[in-house]
Amino acid sequence: MVKNYNEFINELFKVGFSGAVGGKDDGVFGLFRYGWGAEEETGIEWHTDNAETDPWLWRMRVLDEHKDIAYAKVFFKKAGYITREWYPYFLAARRGNKQFEDDYADGIISYAAKRIYDTVTKNESLPLHEIKRLAGFSREDKSKFDGALNDLQMRMYLTIHSIKQQMSSKGTEYGWSVTHFSTTEVFWGEDMFRQAASIGADEAVETISKRILELNPLAQKKKIIKFIKG
Repeated sequence: MVKNYNEFINELFKVGFSGAVGGKDDGVFGLFRYGWGAEEETGIEWHTDNAETDPWLWRMRVLDEHKDIAYAKVFFKKAGYITREWYPYFLAARRGNKQFEDDYADGIISYAAKRIYDTVTKNESLPLHEIKRLAGFSREDKSKFDGALNDLQMRMYLTIHSIKQQMSSKGTEYGWSVTHFSTTEVFWGEDMFRQAASIGADEAVETISKRILELNPLAQKKKIIKFIKG
């Protein structure tokens, strides 16, 4: 049970990956406790604006302070963290050596997702509202846009590049923080993909499965596979 940001970072590097919302890991693994009595027991309190004990702020700190941890919707269409050490195994399990164009040609990727992906690839990173605007999504397309964006994260074609607080012309913070996305290639660089290409899909699944069972011996095989493959 992590009780503050530094403990979370230390434990995350030890275990390699974790769901980002406590107790909602679907019976596989997560570093957080969530629910009745959890706040009193751990000291973690969500949405308090305390950077040491509020996991909602940790996602911003992780992306700002660490270049060897990714954060995105990667587990059961919900947010999670994966360290640099374990990311190539998830890449190998989910993408193998396939490129975006391969999945699109095979009908695995939707046209909505292609519009989003093509828009992001033209830039190093883009804020969420700019992706919507440049890709031509209207307010009425919200469900389609959200689904396609989640799919691109789950398939590890896009990831969250940064989460930044909005700043006024006078340099003061205001409003909600803004999520910026990039391709996983931009986020990690070519070495990550060379390493992933050297790992077979079956090897990747076996390696991650073994790790999960070390962390949670009661995890069910069906859920483990879904956790790994998305």
